[in-house]
Amino acid sequence: MDRRYIEFTTPESAQLVTDNPPDPARGEVLIAVRHAGINRADLLQRLGLYPPPDDASPIPGLEVAGEVITVGEDCTHLKAGDRVCALTHGGGYATHAIAREDHCLVLPDAITTEQGAALPEALLTVWYNVFERGRLATGETVLIHGGSSGIGSIGVQMAKTMGATVLSTAGSGERANTVSELGASFVANHREDNLAEQFTEAGYAGKIDVILDIAGGDLMQVNLDLAASDGRIVCIGVMRGMLSEINLATLFMKRLTLTGSTLRRLETAERARCFSAIREHIWPHIIAGNIRPIVDTAYPLTAVLEAHEHMRLGTHFGKLVLDCQVE
Repeated sequence: MDRRYIEFTTPESAQLVTDNPPDPARGEVLIAVRHAGINRADLLQRLGLYPPPDDASPIPGLEVAGEVITVGEDCTHLKAGDRVCALTHGGGYATHAIAREDHCLVLPDAITTEQGAALPEALLTVWYNVFERGRLATGETVLIHGGSSGIGSIGVQMAKTMGATVLSTAGSGERANTVSELGASFVANHREDNLAEQFTEAGYAGKIDVILDIAGGDLMQVNLDLAASDGRIVCIGVMRGMLSEINLATLFMKRLTLTGSTLRRLETAERARCFSAIREHIWPHIIAGNIRPIVDTAYPLTAVLEAHEHMRLGTHFGKLVLDCQVE
């Protein structure tokens, strides 16, 4: 049995390499990967701007979906043949990948592996940042920026399902309408002038309890202005820039909490704990069809550079994935 995987020989070139699949260690499973999710972190890794941790696979790819082939020692919940989606510690852009058993979710029959590959990273990102760090509670109002993104499209549905009033942003009227269909009560167009005014006119300024910011930069002061007293702002991305100039008086007067995270540096046990919470609180809604993964395009594994360019341009809605079945 051979494994085929993507290696970026330079930031602008990729080749398909053949070797033997790794054996799962204690608590791990080997997955025959059908589809792999694409994340912005993969682009940064390719460009040398986001090197993987020392203990991670150098092969890109943080989430996969497929069938379990082999289970390691101490695996008690999964067996060969189970259809799963999983968070990986790298190694997802391949025909075979290793994942921890406690970082896997068993796919229901109604969810394809193409859809399943769109779930693990987004579910974990939203759960950890919105519900744990942001402490979003039923009846509160949350603003999830970038509702048309892979994280945003899942986040809007998760927050709505958990009983929050959901607001979002998108880059066009058409995208805003689609995000509204996912459950957002109001969606502002971030390409139009004065984003804060749009929320003010809609009656939400100063009433937003939790904000998930995927962009950073000049958006941060807008977040502070829109937040309610004792609001929580969680920043997880810097698409609009690494630096922000903010009025600290806003932070003080509203007693705001500003925090951030990166999942790649999240400890293994914390990830497992979050997946346990996802199984309990979110996965039943996915099985019931109340939360659905949205896949924009599935690219062949060998077209990974084309897929990355699609992500860089930001014209997709939902997730981009790779079809990892290589002849």
